[in-house]
Amino acid sequence: MQVLIKPILTEKQTAISEKYPNRYGFRVAPSANKVQIKKAVEDMYGVTVISVNTMNYAGKKKSRFTKSGVINGKVPAFKKAIITLKEGEVIDLFSNI
Repeated sequence: MQVLIKPILTEKQTAISEKYPNRYGFRVAPSANKVQIKKAVEDMYGVTVISVNTMNYAGKKKSRFTKSGVINGKVPAFKKAIITLKEGEVIDLFSNI
């Protein structure tokens, strides 16, 4: 099972990382727990994780009006984790681009 799906690189997460330089956000597997997330980050990036905070986001219903009528759909649900690293450690998310 792949625990880490992708890092979160939004404006809001960037603002958090600028205010607290040792915090990073990741989208994770919905079935992953905090211990698995901590181990996955430490193995992948070689850093020491102090804490893990997780959030479950529910899927939202969306609809839009088109020429052929109303189209209804749903945005998928996901789980997000905020990782706090040991003071002075950083993760370079752009190293393999």
